[in-house]
Amino acid sequence: MPRPIRTAAAACSAALILLAGVGTALARDYAGTALNIIPSGQWGGFGAPPQADRQARLYDGLTPLFDRVTPRDLTTYFKPETFGTKGQCPCKAERVPRRGVRIVRDRENVPHITGRNRLDLDWAAGWVLAQDRALLLSLGRYPARFAALDTPGVDAFGLVTSLKRVTVTEQADSIIDREQTAALMARGSEGRALLRDIDEYVKGINARLRFDRSLEKPWTRVDVYAINALAGQIFGQGGGDEARRSMLLDGLRRKLGADAGRRVWNDLAEQLDDDTPTTISKRFPYARIPSRAPGSAVIDNGSLNAGAEAAVATASRAHRNMSNFLILSGRRSTNGHPLFVAGPQIGYFYPGLTLEMDLRAPGIQARGAAMPGGAGNLLIGRGEDFAWSLTSAGSDTNDQFVETLCGGSDTKYLFRGRCRAMGSVNAGTIAGQGAIRYRTTVHGPVLGYAGVGGRRVAISFQRSSRGKDVLWQIMFRRMTNGTVTGLRSFRAAAATSPFTFNVGYADDRDIAMYSTGLLPLRDPRVDPRLPTIGTGQYEWRGFLAARHHPQVANPSSGALINWNNKPAAGFSSSDADWSQGSTQRVTLLREGIAKREKHDLASVTSAMNAAATQDLRVAGPLLAGLHNVLAGSQAPSPRSQRMADLLNAWRASGSSRLDRDLDGKIDVGAAPAIVDALYPRLADAVLTPVLGADLDRQLSELEGTTNSTASGFTGGRINYLDKDLRTLTGTRFRSPFATRFCGGGDLATCRAAIWRAFEETGAALALTQGSEDPAQWTSDATAERIRFLPGLMQTTIRYTNRPSGIQQVITFTGHRKERR
Repeated sequence: MPRPIRTAAAACSAALILLAGVGTALARDYAGTALNIIPSGQWGGFGAPPQADRQARLYDGLTPLFDRVTPRDLTTYFKPETFGTKGQCPCKAERVPRRGVRIVRDRENVPHITGRNRLDLDWAAGWVLAQDRALLLSLGRYPARFAALDTPGVDAFGLVTSLKRVTVTEQADSIIDREQTAALMARGSEGRALLRDIDEYVKGINARLRFDRSLEKPWTRVDVYAINALAGQIFGQGGGDEARRSMLLDGLRRKLGADAGRRVWNDLAEQLDDDTPTTISKRFPYARIPSRAPGSAVIDNGSLNAGAEAAVATASRAHRNMSNFLILSGRRSTNGHPLFVAGPQIGYFYPGLTLEMDLRAPGIQARGAAMPGGAGNLLIGRGEDFAWSLTSAGSDTNDQFVETLCGGSDTKYLFRGRCRAMGSVNAGTIAGQGAIRYRTTVHGPVLGYAGVGGRRVAISFQRSSRGKDVLWQIMFRRMTNGTVTGLRSFRAAAATSPFTFNVGYADDRDIAMYSTGLLPLRDPRVDPRLPTIGTGQYEWRGFLAARHHPQVANPSSGALINWNNKPAAGFSSSDADWSQGSTQRVTLLREGIAKREKHDLASVTSAMNAAATQDLRVAGPLLAGLHNVLAGSQAPSPRSQRMADLLNAWRASGSSRLDRDLDGKIDVGAAPAIVDALYPRLADAVLTPVLGADLDRQLSELEGTTNSTASGFTGGRINYLDKDLRTLTGTRFRSPFATRFCGGGDLATCRAAIWRAFEETGAALALTQGSEDPAQWTSDATAERIRFLPGLMQTTIRYTNRPSGIQQVITFTGHRKERR
C-alpha cells in the first residue's frame, strides 16, 4: 500500500518536491468515452485489504444484465480510463526517492505517473510494480526461467499458482541472458533503447524492494526476460503437440487400415475447415499439407515414455485461449466513430496478473494494463487517440522433431551427416521434485523417447520465439510511446511480435486487426501436423513475411469480432488446435452484433455480456442438429423426452447459465445440469463406434471430454458432433467429413445411440438429484462461481466468460494532426 502524506502542510511540501522538474501537461484526450475494468483490482499484497475486491464487485454487477446493458450501466459497472485524476479522487500523492517522478493514486489505487522523460516512467513503472505486485514477483520470477528455457515437463505457471519453492542455476541464467540480450542487440537502436528501459525498470523495482526492506534478491535483466517468456508460454504460442497426435494416427491406421485410418484422422485434425468462423474473410494461405510428406514421422502408438508423455501434455496444456474483442466501424456506430469493447481473458487471480498505470511524459500519454516484465510499457491500453487489445491466436509456432539416435546411445543423434552429442542443462530444483535436468539438440530440449516403426528415437521441441521473448515488448513500447498514429504504424508495430496474437486496433476513423507471431516456413515435404524428421534435411526455411500474415483494415462488414477463433480463411490451424471447426463460441458474439445495424457502446457491451454466460452446446448449432436427428422418433421414456424438451426450452430462453438472484441455483432450472451430464455421453455415443473405446479415450485426452464452463466452451470434441449430426440430416458443408460417425451414417442407428445417452444421463441424474422428475432437478450455480486463485482473496463472483486482464469500452471522436 502507498504511504499517504498525512497533513495538509506535508502534502503541500511534498507536492512541491514532486513537481520540481515535472511540468508535463496532460495531452489532449480524443476519447468520447473511455472506461475499463480489471476485476483483480490494483491491490496485490499478501493480506488483501477490504477494498481489494471493489473492481471484482463492479465486474460481477454487469453479469446479470445479460443483453440489457444501458449507457448508464457502463458508468456504473466500469470505471474511468481517462488521463489524469479528474473525477477519480479522493487521491493521494506518494513519496518516491527519484526527483522528477510524480505518482498520485486515485480512489481505486491506480497510479497516475508523471516523469520528465521515458526513463523516469520506466523507473516509476518498476517502483509501482514492486509495490503493488511484490508477492506475485516473488512467486513468479524463478519459475519463469523454466518457461524461457522450455524445460520439459515443467508447467511454469502451475508452479506460480501452487506456491511451490523453486531455485535456479547460474547455467540457466547465463543461457537466458545470452540469448535474450543478443536478440535485443540484433534489433539495432530500438533494441538498445528497450534494453535501457529494462535496466531502468529493474532499478525502480530494486529501489522499492530496498524501501520495503525486502529480503528478495535484487532483480536483474534475466527476471524481466523470463517473465516475458512465461507470458508467451501461457498465451502467445501454438502447436508442438505433433507426437501425441501422430500416435492417434498410428492407432487409427492399425484399427481401421491405412486409408480409412488416415481419412478419420484428417477429419479429426480440422486443420483447414472452410466451415469454421473467421474474423477476416479474405484468404491468407499458410501451412498447406503436401500430398507426400517424406520429411514427417509417425510415432508408434503408446511408445512415448512416461517422461515424454508428461512433457508434451504439459506443453500443450500451457496455452490459454479465452480473450475477445468486438470492434465496429463508424458506419455501424450511432456516433459515426468506431466502437471498441475488448480485453484479454487471462484467468482470475489475486494478486492480479495485470495492473493499471496512467503514464505521462513529454510526447507520451497512455493508460491501460501493464504486466510484470513490461519495462514501462502497457500490455493493453489506449493512447490519446487510439486503443489496442489482444486475443491469443494459437498459430503454429512450435514443432516437435524426431531425432535419429546413433552409436547405440540415447545421448547422440544424427544431424547433417554426423553424430552429435546432446547438450545438457541443469535448470534448477523444484521443491518435492528435486533437480531439473534435461538434454538438448540443435532443435531444442529433448522431451523424451519414443518409437518410429519400432526404432527408438528422441523427441525434441523447437519454438520459434525461444531466445527472443523480450522482443514482444517492442510492439508495446511503440504503442505506449505514441509512435503508433494510424494504420500503417499500427501494422508495423504489431509485426514485431514473436508471439502469436490477434491484435485489434481502433481510432476515430479506422479499425484493424493483425495476427502476429514468428510463423515458421516449413519444408514443403513436411506435414505440419506430424513430427519432423530431425536429420537436417527438413529444417525451417525462415518465417512468414509480414504482408502474408492475416490482417485487415475497415472491412466491408464494419465489424471485427474475435474470440480466439481462426483469424482468416485459408489459414491453417496448429497441430495442437483441433477445435477450429463448424461451431465456435465467436458465433454468440456475432449474433449479438447482428441484432442491429447500428450500435452504441452499451449495445456492443450487451452482446459481449450476453455471450459470456451462454452455453455454446445449447445456444450454438449443436442442439438444433441434435433436435433434427431426433425429430419424428419416439423417446424411450417420458423422462428422456422431458429432458430433451427442457433443453429446447432453455435454448429458446437464451441459453444463459445466470444465477441472478444468488440463490445458488442457475435460474433456468434443470437444463444446465442435464447438458453437463449428457454431453460427454453424447460425444462417446457418436465417436466410439468408429474409434473404439481406447482411441476415443485417446482423442479425449487431446481434446477434452466436455465443452463447458470449465473449458470456456472450447474443445471437448464439439465440432465433430456438430458437423456429423447436421450432415446426417442434410446440412451441406464446404469441408465435409469423409467419415460418418454417428450410427455409421444410418439415421435410425444414430437416434438409438443418442436416446441411450439420454437414458443413461437421466438414470444418473435421478440418483444424484433424488427425483425421477426432471422438472424437479436443479443446476448448481455455486460450484461454478469464479474464485480468485490461489485463494488469498476470498471474494467469489458469478460465472462469466469475459475479459479479465482488462476490459476497455472506448470510442474516439478526434485525432492528432499527424497520421501515418
